[in-house]
Amino acid sequence: MECFSTNRIGRTFILRLDQGDYVLEAINGLIQKENISNAVVVSGIGTLDKCVLHMVTTTGYPPVEYFAKYDNIPLELVSVQGIIADGMPHLHTMVSDTEKAYAGHLENGCRVLYLCEIVIHELLDLNIKRIRNEKNILQLQDMGKTPSRSYK
Repeated sequence: MECFSTNRIGRTFILRLDQGDYVLEAINGLIQKENISNAVVVSGIGTLDKCVLHMVTTTGYPPVEYFAKYDNIPLELVSVQGIIADGMPHLHTMVSDTEKAYAGHLENGCRVLYLCEIVIHELLDLNIKRIRNEKNILQLQDMGKTPSRSYK
């Protein structure tokens, strides 16, 4: 285990998405427009009428991934959270219909039904990036300037 830390919090963004907007595409647009390198997505709520999630379906290597698509069904967007490292978001989400809840990696194609609100806190003085390890899994890595501690 490795820990990356900063005591410098930058800007806070509260993103309002309207009917027909796409969630991950809007977050990526904000990252580019505002030049966000590292941040944490702390909250995301709303409603969707289209959703694409991906999840792993095996416990071995390489992981086998499944893409679940929900189309033209009203879904509550219960949660969006995750980390933006080196401008690349890794976000998980949970949605629900009237009977079940579904969770996985947030993918492009999740469309807002009525509204969506997302809160992002920028993290300053971090220099982290996701790099593939020997098993081809993306891991956060210190790129040389981040105070980090190993807990092995």
